[in-house]
Order: sequence, then structure tokens, then C-alpha cells
Amino acid sequence: MMNKKTVKDLDLSGKKVIMRADFNVPLDDDLNITDDRRIRAALPTIQYILEEGADKLILMSHLGRPKGQVVDKMRLAPVAAKLKELLDEDVLKLEDCIGDVVAAGVDSAKERVILLENLRFHKAETANDADFSKQLAALADVYVNDAFGTAHRAHASTAGITAHLPSAAGFLLEKEMTYLGGVIDDPKKPFVVILGGAKVSDKIMLIENILSKADAILIGGGMAYTFLKAQGIGIGNSLLEADKVDTAKDILEKAKAANVNIVLSYDFVITEHFDKHDTAKVSDEIPDGWEGIDIGPRTRIQFKEVLADAKTIVWNGPVGVFEIDPYAEGTKEIAEYIAGLNDATSIIGGGDTAAAVAKFHCEDGMTHISTGGGASLALLEGKELPGIAALSEKE
Repeated sequence: MMNKKTVKDLDLSGKKVIMRADFNVPLDDDLNITDDRRIRAALPTIQYILEEGADKLILMSHLGRPKGQVVDKMRLAPVAAKLKELLDEDVLKLEDCIGDVVAAGVDSAKERVILLENLRFHKAETANDADFSKQLAALADVYVNDAFGTAHRAHASTAGITAHLPSAAGFLLEKEMTYLGGVIDDPKKPFVVILGGAKVSDKIMLIENILSKADAILIGGGMAYTFLKAQGIGIGNSLLEADKVDTAKDILEKAKAANVNIVLSYDFVITEHFDKHDTAKVSDEIPDGWEGIDIGPRTRIQFKEVLADAKTIVWNGPVGVFEIDPYAEGTKEIAEYIAGLNDATSIIGGGDTAAAVAKFHCEDGMTHISTGGGASLALLEGKELPGIAALSEKE
């Protein structure tokens, strides 16, 4: 498990603290934040640093994919306004993240909380450029990383900066590692994994890593049809990764040998015209010209029967096209069922799965909802995350 320093291991009194947060929030056309969960997720660490008497807290983040260019609609001004509202404290927003003007702005700031401009306006951020890292580090005395969503990237603000400052994990990063890392190290059994989403290829490494740990794997979403095809079952026009059929066969054989119960759909919500939502119907098979878009009612019951005994549940990927209501019932039922389980630790991978759980108002029933889709996947695949590996070790 994580043997890294956390923010509680640092002496923050009178210090300038630079913190990497994940403020990569969705904005509408008028630059209003449509979902502020990532900002709220960083608040416990921000508030702790201020309460511990830090002289200044310098926050940094990326937003969107500006690819090293200044893109006005990806500026962090809306984030600064939201932080001011949530913290009830003035926030100084600077117009860049490095350079003499920024350094002078930090030094002369009356405000305790300072937000730097979008890191990815500089190509040097994603290139993990040493000079860029050094310039960020020069603004502060200590570094805190609380951006789990970018921990799987070796960028200047996540990995490079740690060469120049004492560093530690924030509370959010620590929580993600406790739950996701705990699942990989020592899950309470029975351990059930639900996998969905479009592609088998996105989940191969995850499956390989958890086959030795899981008791059951429930497979839905678009990736299920490649597994069904591997069993010789007709899938009509459903999503298929033809070059992964042999891989799916191999996984099914390995699971059998390891005594892992893999449960696939055996009834479906199907449609002949994806765009005509009222044509969807339930069927035990998928005829030519039709495609599967959700797990059927009997499969949902089977999934729930397996989940009923689980002590640990990890869910990565919706089991149907949850964004469209007539195709969402499977994902909705599974989310509601897991949220109602009292004895299980339920861990929701970020990205689409987190969005689905939010759509069906099941967040409060889950033990942990990850803030990082790609980072949570990398961790479950057994990979080392550069943004965490680079942090100072506990003594």
C-alpha cells in the first residue's frame, strides 16, 4: 500500500504551499461550470492547509486540452470564482503559471489562496520539462499532489516538481489509494467486478490483473458482445472487436481454470434502429440486423444474485447505453441495487461509471467514487502511477 507522506506529515505553518489539483471541470458555452464535483473533492485538503497556518496556498491545474496554446475558453477564471464561493475566501487568479510576473504576483499577494493559469497552455507541462518544473517549484516551500485524475501522467506538475520540493499526497489522493490500492492488495471476499463500456481492448490488462483476485466478473456494455461471439453466440449488428475474439476466448478459459465465475448477458435489450428509441425490445437473442444496447431483465436478476453476497465490488464501465433513457435500465437497476447493499465496500471507477451513478442519484449509497477514470483504470491494471511514485516516502 501507499507508503508516501501525506499532507499531515508536513509542517505547513508559515509555508508557501503549491498544490496540484484536478480542476478539469466541464463548462457550458457561457463558461459556467456544469459539474463542480472535482473542485469540491479538493476542498478538504485546501481547508486543512489553510487551517494549519500556511502563509499562502498556490493552486494549479489543467483544464481541457489546449495542446500548449493559450485558449481563452479554457482559462481557469470560472474555477477561481467557484473556489471563492465554496471557500468563502478571496482567490487571486494569475494570468500565467510561470515567469517573473507570476513570481512577483505570488510574493505581493494579499490573498492566502492563489490560482495559477491553465498549466497546459505550456507544452512544457505535458513534456515534464525540467525547467518548467523548477519554475513551478520556485513559487513555494512544499508541494502537495491531490490530483488523482492526472496521477497516471508523468507531467511537470505531477512528477517533475517533486525533484525540487518536499512532497506529499493530499487527502483525496490518499483516499483513492486506500480504496483502489486496497482492492488490488487485499480485497475482502467475495470480490465481484463489474465491467462494461465499449471495448474489450480497454479492459484486457485490468482483467488479467484481477483474475487471481476476483471471485466473479460480470460483463455488460459493448464489450460483452465480443465475449458472446467468442462463445459462438449470434450478436447481430452489435458492437464487436473482431480482432479481440481470440483474446476473449483466452480470458474465458483462464477464468474457468482460476475458478472465477464470468457472467455474460443471456437476454438483451435490442434495437433495429439505434436512433429510434421506441423500437427497442427485450429478446433472448440478437437477430441479424439488430444490435444489443443493454442487458436484459433476466441478466439483471442474475447480476444481482452474484452481487448479493459480495463484500467488495468494483464497477468499471456502464452495462448499457445509459445516456439514453430507454437503453439505461440495466445500468440504473445495477446502480440502485449496489447503493442499497449494506455489507459491501462499493468502489466506482471514474469517468462514465461515475456519471451513470450520478445520473441515477446513487452516489450516497456508494463507498467510494473515483475522481479519475484513466488513473483508476491504470491502478486496477496494477500499474505504478508516476504522480504517486514521485512523492516523498514516509520516514
